[in-house]
Amino acid sequence: MADEDGRRYETAGLRRRLGHADLTAVPEVRHALRELLRCWGRPGRADIAELLTCELVTNALIHTEGDAEVTAALAAARLRVEVRDRLEQLPEPLLADAEPDGSTHGRGLFLVQALADAWGVRMQGHGGGKVVWFELDGDPTAE
Repeated sequence: MADEDGRRYETAGLRRRLGHADLTAVPEVRHALRELLRCWGRPGRADIAELLTCELVTNALIHTEGDAEVTAALAAARLRVEVRDRLEQLPEPLLADAEPDGSTHGRGLFLVQALADAWGVRMQGHGGGKVVWFELDGDPTAE
């Protein structure tokens, strides 16, 4: 896997196909990611990675009508997670106070935007849907 700047990520990592609306996949992905990141990064970074991955996976399973795929890979001390779905619509992060009834619905991308070191959306074109991705720096020497 490579990012937009051509940085190469190890292909060994996490890759899971997710069935449409199969929310049982969320804890399975969380567990697999925890195993991948067992000895990775600064304290707390793996927890953030789990949270953000679960948010993106949940979004793909709830807001699209087809299967999805999650991929996580490491490059040196950097983690990249991608969630691919078939919906050809850009996601929109909601503001923290966007829902006056206190609902937590729609906050996933707001969390990704706030906590990831980088994130974005790549349209696949020709009916291929999109990939929502984020990166976290886990380098213990980074501040």
